[in-house]
Amino acid sequence: MSDSTPVRTPRHRGIYLLPNLFTTGAMFAGFYAIVASIGGSYSEAAIAVFIAAVLDGMDGRVARLTGTQTEFGVQYDSLSDLISFGLAPSLVMYTWSLSSLKDYGPTWGKIGWAAAFIYAACAALRLARFNTQVAVIDKRYFQGLASPAAAAVCMSFVWSWDKAGATGEEFCFVMPVVAVIVGLLMVSRFRYYSFKSLPMGERDRVPFLWMIVAVLVLVPFFVAPPWVLLAVSVLYMLSGPVMTLWGLATRRRRRGNG
Repeated sequence: MSDSTPVRTPRHRGIYLLPNLFTTGAMFAGFYAIVASIGGSYSEAAIAVFIAAVLDGMDGRVARLTGTQTEFGVQYDSLSDLISFGLAPSLVMYTWSLSSLKDYGPTWGKIGWAAAFIYAACAALRLARFNTQVAVIDKRYFQGLASPAAAAVCMSFVWSWDKAGATGEEFCFVMPVVAVIVGLLMVSRFRYYSFKSLPMGERDRVPFLWMIVAVLVLVPFFVAPPWVLLAVSVLYMLSGPVMTLWGLATRRRRRGNG
């Protein structure tokens, strides 16, 4: 039911326990990420955001499978997403790295919290835009980087370097750029593949090559989870501009040939 899982217009007005439990769990994980970052446990905070993303992906599927989609669930899920993928990542980035900019003067300190706010504001705008366009958009694609994917980019960055023993102060001039660019990609018009057309049912068959790809991804993931997540999330983040610009160039060539 989030911007990572487009849904149809809800058919019920009631409140159902099961899907909203997953939404509440996702919100709790996002809230825990904030608390953990304040306490200096940055890897735990990043992991909590990823747990929130998993739970967020499950609530919409549970609602569709059980026929319990409601307007309440849609709105509740959006509020949960704002906490888990908007506020939580921005505060984790601020406490880990951006807050150290104030050591270079008051202007730099303002740049630090401004970058964190830009990310959070873009996440809110992304969710609001998605909610108003969910009935008309092409379900195969997202317009702009989905907020869970944006959070994955930022949190895998924090998690990877924190596990490597690096401090946020070392990236205090890099983190504002990361926060702003990822935030702007959320509200951009770049198209991102939504993976909604992937074969998931029992009758759907996939080429044998897919199994090889799955093994090549899973094995490195278990060896170094944060680095694999960082690589995958960055590649996905870059796929939107590449895919959109490639499509524009292709259409221009066709018009030129015509």
